[in-house]
Order: sequence, then structure tokens, then C-alpha cells
Amino acid sequence: MSRIATTFAALKAHHKTGLVTFITAGDPHPDLTVPLMHAMVAGGADVLELGVPFSDPMAEGPVIQRACERALKFNVGMRDVFEMVRVFRATDPSTPVILMGYANPVERMGAENFIARCKDVGVDGAIVVDYPPEECEAFAESMRANGLDLIFLLAPTSTEERIKQVARVGSGFSYYVSLKGVTGAGSIDTDDVARRVAAIREHVQLPIGVGFGIRDGATAKAVAAVADAVVIGSRIIQEIENSPPEGAVAAVETFVRSIRTALDSN
Repeated sequence: MSRIATTFAALKAHHKTGLVTFITAGDPHPDLTVPLMHAMVAGGADVLELGVPFSDPMAEGPVIQRACERALKFNVGMRDVFEMVRVFRATDPSTPVILMGYANPVERMGAENFIARCKDVGVDGAIVVDYPPEECEAFAESMRANGLDLIFLLAPTSTEERIKQVARVGSGFSYYVSLKGVTGAGSIDTDDVARRVAAIREHVQLPIGVGFGIRDGATAKAVAAVADAVVIGSRIIQEIENSPPEGAVAAVETFVRSIRTALDSN
């Protein structure tokens, strides 16, 4: 059983909603990435998403685009991200780490090399935004064979056929994007999320995490009523942006703890 599956099983056993938190590797400075990862865990995060900086992050809104731009100024690339995970894993052997990014860096490295490096440093899974499930079954199978999960996005516009494809190919959990558009856009309609998640559960047996539009404890708590996990990214990046570098780690831990407290009050 993968670290992700083990984590979700433990959450279910304790009747808790998972908290998945996102930062971009290298933002606001490469030296702060590992401390920020530890801060999110200290604040109550169950799974970490680490964004791989990319020059054309098509699914991201302005907040995460800016995070990518800041990281790219330090020339942070895939190999740097792997090293950050290796350092994090030296003192945290249990928290799942998922790399989130785009196909170009994976293709440039080569799928098998990417998988080998993930396994070597302690990465647990990946979300490759522009890898549709029907085109990467072999990649997903290779990931699973190495104890890694390939996680797919589902959206309000996803057809029943796409949901079935994700159910067949994906592992770890399924990530429901609650809004049409990019990260950080709009406000979440929790009633619509409830209807969509119910429809997804008709075909997908994996835990379902919901992200995009969750910005505070109130929205997190509302979504937690229908989801197995909530995913927060842009709002955490804003905490980093609004803090001096020396205060970013503490600010992120405080914010994540506020979300954990809200989830645990359900």
C-alpha cells in the first residue's frame, strides 16, 4: 500500500477529512522550501503537493503563476525539486509528497528516469496536469509498479466517460477541481460540489479531494462534508507573498493550522 493510500485509510479510520496543501518549489527562495514543507505538516497537513516550476502553467491563476516566476528566477528545475524532497524525507519519513506540474519537464527527463528518481528520493505520486488518462495508461502502470500514484484531475465539465477513465487509470486519490477556470479563481458553490462529488463516487472508488476556491476555514469545512480531503494552494501562496521572507514559514504554519482546526470541528 502506498503512503498516500495508507494516509487516507488512517484518516477514514479516524473519521477525519484530509488536508492537502500546495506550495511551489523554490518560492519565495529555494532555501525556504523544505522549512515550508515541515511547517505545513506541523500545521496539520496530511499530504503535501510540491509544484514543479514551469514557464507556462496553464491551469494556474495569477497567484501560482507568480510563484513559478519567482522560483524560475532561481533556476529551480526538476532535479532541484527532487533534492528538496530528499532533504525533507530525511526527517519526515511518513507524510506523502506529490509532485504537481506539467508534461514538458517529465518528458524532458524521460518517464522511466522520472519514476526512478521519484522512488529514490521518496516522492509518493504525481499530478501531471496535461497528461489525460486515456493517453498515459502505460505511465500510470509503471508508476503503480514502483509504488507510486498517478493522480488525475476531474472538473465540472468532465464527462461520465472521463470519470470512468480516471477510475480505471488513477490511483491514490482523485482530485476534483471545483471551479471552471484556473487556480485561485472565483468562489466555490458547495451545493454544486456536493452534486458533482456524488456523481463521481458512482464510478470512482478512490478518495476524492476537492480543490480550487477553498480559501478559508468556512469553505474548507463546508467542502469537508462531502469530500475525503480539501486541497489548498493559492491561498497559501498568498500567505507567502504577504509575508517578509523571514516570516513566511510561521505565517504558512499558522494559516494551515487554522484550516486544520476548522476541519476537525466538523
